[in-house]
Amino acid sequence: MKAIRRFIASALALLLLLAPWATAQAQSADVRYFPETGHYVKGVFLQYYNAAKDPVLVYGYPITEQITARDGKTVQYFQRARFELTASNRIQLTPLGTLTYQPRTPLPIENSNACETYPTGYSVCFTFLDFYKANGGPAQFGNPISPFESADGLIVQYFEGARFEWRADRGAGKWVVISDLGRLYFDLQKEDPAHLRPVPPPEAAIKPVISIKARAFVLKAVTLKNGSQTVYVIVQDQTSDALENASVKAVVHFTDGSAQEYTFTTNARGIGQVTFDFSNQKAGELVTIEISVNYQGLTTTTTTSFRIWF
Repeated sequence: MKAIRRFIASALALLLLLAPWATAQAQSADVRYFPETGHYVKGVFLQYYNAAKDPVLVYGYPITEQITARDGKTVQYFQRARFELTASNRIQLTPLGTLTYQPRTPLPIENSNACETYPTGYSVCFTFLDFYKANGGPAQFGNPISPFESADGLIVQYFEGARFEWRADRGAGKWVVISDLGRLYFDLQKEDPAHLRPVPPPEAAIKPVISIKARAFVLKAVTLKNGSQTVYVIVQDQTSDALENASVKAVVHFTDGSAQEYTFTTNARGIGQVTFDFSNQKAGELVTIEISVNYQGLTTTTTTSFRIWF
């Protein structure tokens, strides 16, 4: 009997020790940090986000934390959506298509064999229809509220909760893009821009760098045929934080057909620079500079240039 009591006591002690760990695990599973934009999604907001077939495609990444919006609702903004917390602790989507729609020039594009008409009286056709049905249809985007229209040089169609764009510049299977109405509505609501600022990741000291970007410019846009030039390169991560010790290579292509290569690294502000001399360059021609950057195995490229005046 004493042995049984000792076993039960030991088991209870073990459960008490494991309980905080189990709780922590459950909480961490209910929180996700998105380094792409520097924001968390938590609780029922995350559950709703993950319930979509392809949440990054239909909602994009979070651009704020959970906030009290100017209209008094508890919301979270995403690139292509806004989640609202209801009184019953459930999530509903703000009908961003309806709230941002302004009629444009309608386009007479319809084919009875390639279209379907919805309760609002509008049809969805061709590639838009394929994309619409493949990614949730009315349950995800609401019903169409416009015909095909021309807007900003694009063919678009509005739905209650989204806007589709047809992008001829993209490859097959990627022609349809969902507009970033979440960010547009954030601005229309005149929300506090401070809400857009990235917040520290769970392990701020070990923030992952998953992508890099670089910008380059020259000190002088035009120069004499003999002189010097300075090239500046700014390197940042996916949340626009400066990257120190990024390796930069600048290849300068002179007007006489020769090229010169320079290497340098960025400082604590993510800025690197190099100054070089040149002579006898051809007046009126362009000197181009190809920039390649490497940081912890991640690479990116950019270009800049300057013109020889006389």
